Amino acid sequence: MWTRAARALWGLLLLTALDLSGCLEVTVRPDKHSRVMVSTELPPDLCAVCKISGVNDTEVSCSGALDLLPEVEVKLLLNCTQPVESAYSVSLSHRLECSTDACRPSTVEAQMSILTELSRTFTWDVTAPEKTAVYLDVLGEGLVRASQPCSDGIQFALVDSQRGSQQPTQYCRGGSQTRLELTNQDVVVLQAAPKAQDTVVFQASAGPLKGKTFVVSIDSGTTVVLNPQGLKCEICTATGSTPDCSSGEKTLTNVANLSVEFGCKTPQDVFSVSMSKKIECTQSSCTPAAAEVDPDLFKDFERSLRWDVGVPDRTELSLDFPGDGLKEISAGESCEDGFLYSVSTTKNDGRIKTSSYCRGGMVSHLDLLRATTVTVDAPKGGDVEKTVFSIRAAPRASRMMSVTPDPDTIITISRQSAEPDCSVCVGQPPNQKCNDRYLQLRDPRNTSVEFTCPQPQDLFTVEINREIDCTETSCSGDIVQAETSLFPDFNRTFSWDLKVVSTHAFQLDFPEPGMRQIPNGETCPDEHTYSFLVYLRSGPVGVGTFCKGGLVTSILARYKGRVSLEVPGYAKLNPVNFKLKVGPETDKVAIVKVNLPRGVSENEFISPNYPGDFPDLQKMQWDFTVPDMHNYSVRFLDHSEPECLDGDVTVEYQRDDKKPTTLSLTDAQPEHQQGSFSMLLSNCETNRTLQGLALKYRVSVMRSGHPVLCTVDLTKHKGVSVQLEKVGSDPYCEMSIDSQVQEKIDVAAGSSAKLSFLDCPVEDVRLTASQLIECQNVASCPASVLSIPTLDSCLRTPLRNFTWNIRIPQSGTVDLVSPAGTLKQSLPALKCRQAVTLHVAEGDGFPVGDFCSNGTLQKVQVHANVSVTATARDFSKAKGPFLNVSVSREIKETIIYRVSPTLTSPTLLATPNWPKGTKPSSTVSWIVAVPSGYKAHLHFINVSQPKCQNQHTAINVKMLENEEEMMSRNENEQVEDLLVPNSFYLNMSNCIPEKGDFGAVTKITLEKTSNLLAIALGIAGALLLSLIVLGLVCFFTKKKQRDKKNKEASIYMGKGSIFRPGDRHFSKSRSDNESHVYDSIDDTMVYGHLLPDSSYADSLSDHYKGSQPDSYRTFTGTANNALPIINEPDPEPEMDGFSTFLSPSDSFMPPRPRTPISRQDSLGFQDSRMVDNELYTFKSTGDINTIRLSAADLEPQPPVTEDSL
Repeated sequence: MWTRAARALWGLLLLTALDLSGCLEVTVRPDKHSRVMVSTELPPDLCAVCKISGVNDTEVSCSGALDLLPEVEVKLLLNCTQPVESAYSVSLSHRLECSTDACRPSTVEAQMSILTELSRTFTWDVTAPEKTAVYLDVLGEGLVRASQPCSDGIQFALVDSQRGSQQPTQYCRGGSQTRLELTNQDVVVLQAAPKAQDTVVFQASAGPLKGKTFVVSIDSGTTVVLNPQGLKCEICTATGSTPDCSSGEKTLTNVANLSVEFGCKTPQDVFSVSMSKKIECTQSSCTPAAAEVDPDLFKDFERSLRWDVGVPDRTELSLDFPGDGLKEISAGESCEDGFLYSVSTTKNDGRIKTSSYCRGGMVSHLDLLRATTVTVDAPKGGDVEKTVFSIRAAPRASRMMSVTPDPDTIITISRQSAEPDCSVCVGQPPNQKCNDRYLQLRDPRNTSVEFTCPQPQDLFTVEINREIDCTETSCSGDIVQAETSLFPDFNRTFSWDLKVVSTHAFQLDFPEPGMRQIPNGETCPDEHTYSFLVYLRSGPVGVGTFCKGGLVTSILARYKGRVSLEVPGYAKLNPVNFKLKVGPETDKVAIVKVNLPRGVSENEFISPNYPGDFPDLQKMQWDFTVPDMHNYSVRFLDHSEPECLDGDVTVEYQRDDKKPTTLSLTDAQPEHQQGSFSMLLSNCETNRTLQGLALKYRVSVMRSGHPVLCTVDLTKHKGVSVQLEKVGSDPYCEMSIDSQVQEKIDVAAGSSAKLSFLDCPVEDVRLTASQLIECQNVASCPASVLSIPTLDSCLRTPLRNFTWNIRIPQSGTVDLVSPAGTLKQSLPALKCRQAVTLHVAEGDGFPVGDFCSNGTLQKVQVHANVSVTATARDFSKAKGPFLNVSVSREIKETIIYRVSPTLTSPTLLATPNWPKGTKPSSTVSWIVAVPSGYKAHLHFINVSQPKCQNQHTAINVKMLENEEEMMSRNENEQVEDLLVPNSFYLNMSNCIPEKGDFGAVTKITLEKTSNLLAIALGIAGALLLSLIVLGLVCFFTKKKQRDKKNKEASIYMGKGSIFRPGDRHFSKSRSDNESHVYDSIDDTMVYGHLLPDSSYADSLSDHYKGSQPDSYRTFTGTANNALPIINEPDPEPEMDGFSTFLSPSDSFMPPRPRTPISRQDSLGFQDSRMVDNELYTFKSTGDINTIRLSAADLEPQPPVTEDSL
């Protein structure tokens, strides 16, 4: 009584403690032959399965799981803190017992109405005799295989006892399969989701088990083995009247139409199939030549197909795989489609190398050596190609070499890996010795070396070692050019073992430009990598790894060492020629000498063995040579400081004769110091269980001088750009623009730049400048004056030349005129001597010529873009203007020269680019203005004619006012001299030359024109005029003598006083009297004081001996200062309108005819070259430039215009 009450109380307490969020009370009655279990996996304090019984349901017993008996009604209480449908599960177990012909129960029905709120699992365990099949026929909707959960919440699963529960077959409703075939110990599972209540019914039956039968044919070269996988399934073959049955391994070979019967319903789940074949090869062929297989033979089984290929020695196999090729995989990987290819090769030492592949890759061909096995693993139902691969055999390619080592030289041939198969052999068969890893040659005789593969350079490396033994003063050998004929296409290591007596050191001197240290393990850019090793008692020490082209000039190391050079096989050998000598005794591991460069540089160095440990109690020294006017700084980039057991790690600096400075690794290192120095690194005795000493540092060098700064501002000069270029031999001259060092600086037009010059002499920098002048329309192109703008004064380098690039429209012409009046073309025989020379070229760079001022060219016209380059010895004295530039309308010719020949000397006319040829298909013209009264003599002094490929050359001459040509010649005709009476037109045209150049130099000489009639008339006119003048002179002379007697006169006396005899003025002006008329004037008396000496005047005085009555002398007055009395005659009465000469219109003489004289010969003009001085001499030797003095209407000479052409 107490126990029953206690149980009820405990149940009530449990129900109170549980969260009532999930609670279900239900009455359950399992069917007959059904065992039901309700359970939860949650802890009892969260969920429980309770059974309610007793009077008024007062008894409650709870647990985590509860078994319900068949056909016994039970009231359950499911109470949980979680939803009941996810917290509980229900399993319903059944047994289906079958005999050889029936099952009990015969109708299998799932009790879907039980606990519908929960997930339920129905299971039927099948028991049946051996060789009995159990059939479940689905009543109602059929089944279909599925791999995903079923949509209606009802899912079937069949667990095959032969395969195990790991691979159940799943089904959903809604298919065509209505029968399930089972055997003993198979299990049928039905999973129903909550709320699923559809009826599921099977009809069970039994009968004899019928196994699967295969009919196979297997040739004699194929062996098939059926391997059971641990499960029992009898297999029978009908080889005779009595079947051969067994449940173990079965081997089949050389059978035709053999019946193979399996005693289980799914033999593919019990057996695997192995098929093996043999392929025998000679050195030329294989039998069979292809690996073929029956694709349908045991296709439903897992198959392993194997081909064993036998091959003789030194034979190479070639395997070709059809289809999409293979993809190599690593060991342990699997293939997605289940097909796995394996290729195994047996090495000569018995080892086997296996490579694995999957389908679908780039590998379609394999070359193999020695015996090979090919295996293909195919999954169940996989489609295998009929021809898996084809195979060919051929003699293995090898490589034979003849090697003769030098004396004291050891050649070692070795390889690191054993793959692929290749051996190195020495000698001849049958006494040939082979090794697949290592071979060493010592004898200095011809030796045959054979490699058993065609590309041994990809596998083997060669080390060529030479020993050099040195005495106290010299060495028996020298490190010279390495032997290039030995193994040129192999990766080679040349090594020299150096040895001196124990009290000395060996020294390696490197030629220019020295060596550069790099981190250990790296490779040089030229693939020539050097390493230096020193042997100490404690072991070898790596001094460093070096490349060609650096700052290290020599290395001094003690006792014994090794120099190595590594060169790859594809690199051409070009080693450094080291110089080896015996050095002085030293206690350092090594002494490295470094020449630091001029300028700014940063160079890194490392301690021996870096990043490993520097040996204990050892020293390493670096000697740095620092250039003058430079500062150096030392900075430690990386270091590890050891734990010292004895002594300290120190860094000692020594400069010249100064006291050394000793620092630690953590102290501040020298900065901005001058002068060469040595750095000594000393190690202590360290705790070798910890990290040792290692140091990586940088030495920086910079100039101590100050740069010359200059800011160039071109924004104020339109189109002007400046170029600076280093031309000197000083490599330490440093130019920079905006802090960037450059060999050539270009300051663009319209920009501003900050320049810097460091250690750059003025003569080592070339300064040039240019200006762009362009216009787009001929009508609007303004005239320009070419003059050099003032550049920034901070540019101390003198300007070498200045170029004006003139860009005009295609329909325009550039007109060049000298501000001085004329231009002169510089020729080899007539060079310009002026301070400034102008080089004129077309826009494409073709030269027109060099010019200067004061010549015979009035104007030069170029029908193209033009560049004018002015060159002067000193532009500070000649800034221009140099040329006047204007743009005119288009001309037909390429170039037109307007020429005014001089009267005093011949004029030379040369084609552009003389003495070289003119541009092909170009035309050049000269318009020559011949003065009136002169004729021009043309002399072609030098004409070069080409061989024309197309068109012809032409030389034409015609007068301006006449269209008729005076001369026309081509390249095949001789050019002769010509006399032209007036201004003329000279034209020269070039062809397209095949060979040679076209050019010419023409000399023009002016000659006066003779006219006999004009001379006769001139003489007659002169005689008549002389008679008239003589009569007039006589008449006026007598008249003046009469008037002179009655005139008063007053003369100014230099030492007296002024007096006037009468109050009247002079009755005659200076133009009326003859006080200014002299019989003769002695030039030496007038201008003698301007002569540099009086020798000429003295010679004249001897000639005249005394007074010279016909010379002018200054009146000095009387000796006694008394003024003379002069009586002037009375004045004559004046007559109105009296004139000595008549007006030309009233005169009986006819008017003077116009005389064709030039302006410079006219009295009405004065030459502007005359200077207003005492001598009234010329101020220049240029052409005549007249100034009009008279208002007389002189008719000018008609100018030569373009219209007259």
